[in-house]
Amino acid sequence: MSAYPKNGADATSCIRAGQDDLSMKSPSVHHGIRRTYIRAPLVILLSAFAVHLSAQQQADGAAKTTVVYLEHADIQSFDKTISADRQVLTGNVRFRHDSSFMYCDSAYFFEQNSSLEAFGNVCMEQGDTLDIHGDYLLYDGNTQIAKMRHNVVMRNIQADSTVVTLFTDSLNYDRTTGIGYYFEHGMIVDAENELTSLYGQYSPSTKQAVFQDSVRLENPQFSLSSDTLHYNTDTKIATILGPSVIVSDSGTIHSSKGWYNTADNTSLLLDRSTVHSGDRLLTGDSIVYDRTSGFGEAFGNIFIHDTLNRIILEGQYGYYNEKTEYAFATDSARCLEYSQGDTLYIRADTFEMATVASSGRELKAWRRVRFYRTDIQGVCDSMRFDAKDSILYMYHDPVLWNEQYQLYGDTIKAYMRDSTVDYILVQPFAFAIQQLDSSAFNQLKGREMYAWFKGKTVHMIYVNGNAETIWYSTENDGTITEMNKTQSSYLRIWFEDGKLEKLLIWPEPQGAYTPVFLLAPEQRTLKDFYWYDDLRPRDRDDIYRVIERNVDEKPKRSSKFRNFAPQT
Repeated sequence: MSAYPKNGADATSCIRAGQDDLSMKSPSVHHGIRRTYIRAPLVILLSAFAVHLSAQQQADGAAKTTVVYLEHADIQSFDKTISADRQVLTGNVRFRHDSSFMYCDSAYFFEQNSSLEAFGNVCMEQGDTLDIHGDYLLYDGNTQIAKMRHNVVMRNIQADSTVVTLFTDSLNYDRTTGIGYYFEHGMIVDAENELTSLYGQYSPSTKQAVFQDSVRLENPQFSLSSDTLHYNTDTKIATILGPSVIVSDSGTIHSSKGWYNTADNTSLLLDRSTVHSGDRLLTGDSIVYDRTSGFGEAFGNIFIHDTLNRIILEGQYGYYNEKTEYAFATDSARCLEYSQGDTLYIRADTFEMATVASSGRELKAWRRVRFYRTDIQGVCDSMRFDAKDSILYMYHDPVLWNEQYQLYGDTIKAYMRDSTVDYILVQPFAFAIQQLDSSAFNQLKGREMYAWFKGKTVHMIYVNGNAETIWYSTENDGTITEMNKTQSSYLRIWFEDGKLEKLLIWPEPQGAYTPVFLLAPEQRTLKDFYWYDDLRPRDRDDIYRVIERNVDEKPKRSSKFRNFAPQT
């Protein structure tokens, strides 16, 4: 881009003398030995030098012939031995064709084919809004195509008096369509942006520019790279029509279709575009993005990725705010949390993800929550995950499963460590169940319950307050013989390989053993016993299965909430 001037200054100051392969030698070098010289007056009679063009324009059904006029030249020469149809003009040469004027230091004028070649300080003006400068011009009056070469500067003054300037070395301008195009690298500059490409075209009347191949848009606030781009110098809107990358201090945008308003930094991005800001990634079938406010709204198969905290939100609608670091996803929404190695898959109606000063990254899920991980599965109405402390909070009729154990209560908190659950707290109502067979279940109930894990298996449970148990005794072959039912204030129980190893009950426990064959069905369970196995997610895809619980299957909850420190 350094090969071109950076502004639309006086064209004569940015034009160097030069010719290309299309040009003939300057009229200052004469050929042959027979010459005819005519010194022209300052103003040449228009009728004396009128040349009728062969190009025919249809107007009102009749052919219309246009004329090119030579309005001035200091010296005119003509030599038939060199060319039967070439006039040599030097010194302040000026032509007019319709509303267009052409100026140069010297020119060849061909009357028979209605064309001319202009050399040195060439300028073509069309009205008071368009001028083109260069070192050489080949103009064909039949096709009305002007070919300007070497140090070409095209300037267009817009309605608001701002100037759009095009710089290139090879420009063709078609007067019939009003379009100028370059094909050997060029640059267009306006008040907002600087655009370069290998091929491009610009229409002064529509203010529309087309860029192809190695396109680059430079703005004080961002840069855009593309292979195909349309740009309107009036609206300042860049239309993306090919793989493009927009880079700014706030992030990076990848898109292959859409538009970007360079004046107010708003955009509509289509065809699975991506907005990357810091550690966050927003992807969707379509995205409405405001770079100034940092707000991106996505529609269709959205994907919000927090690479720092390793959380992914999916859904059919969502948005993300770069400045507040708040994300929202809904409609067939899913969350993947992989910070602990083993991915946690969560389904809910709505997800929120935010940065909280006290706890770092926080994830919230609302309505019909279901989740699956190899070591734990659960359902609840709403849930919150604290990524900093790796704590999973479950609210409103939560149920949690671990292997053959089921836990439910008013509120469940699962404390994660590394890739497994460290311990679970259920309060202020808690119920734990271990299934032995279709009719026998070990049960623990209390005001508050802690369950500690060793690896992925429960190895110890502590019940704090109003402890009740039903525990079945079994033979070595697995035969169930009797049921032990106890009541006490506190209880601690240890497991080994999923089996009861030790039981501690205090103070003043009450209990009784009953042979299994003497048990009535209502004696086999504690009050508020519910087996929710049909609700349990079986794999990561099963989280989408929705099963509403019967109101009668929801246990009565305590209205009192107390905090207790875990005892290990």
